Amino acid sequence: MREITLENVTLDAFDHALLAAVQVDNQTSARALAERVGLSESAVLRRLRRLRRNGVIVADVAIVHPTVLGTPLTVHVLVSLERETSDLLDAFVRRLRARPEVRAAWYVTGDSDFVLQLRISGMEAYEAFTREVFHDEPNVRGFRTIIAMRQIVGT
Repeated sequence: MREITLENVTLDAFDHALLAAVQVDNQTSARALAERVGLSESAVLRRLRRLRRNGVIVADVAIVHPTVLGTPLTVHVLVSLERETSDLLDAFVRRLRARPEVRAAWYVTGDSDFVLQLRISGMEAYEAFTREVFHDEPNVRGFRTIIAMRQIVGT
């Protein structure tokens, strides 16, 4: 994901309105967006191109039902490392990025060093993941697992 800074991008009320709309449904037509925000279709398209080019819109994605993909279980994991040197952090991040189960990961402050969101097929798959990513990694001090029972809010 490309990082952006506020110095790079200036957003006005039209940009904010467009961003709010495409976060709900990025398939909304330019005509419908134009009517919603009070711009012409061409202005909407120009603004969306600029927002993508500048990295404000990072990706246009389809959210697919996880059961269809065979990964109905959402697991959140709090991971603590033994040491946080740059080379060890970079190696752990590379390890996470290589795993398709890892849908999102954050390097965080506090008691844990990372928060992971995994999509997996079941507990057997999670056990295999923990063995390969946590137990076989000497720099992992420990991890805590949180199993999602049901998603209440999400985008």
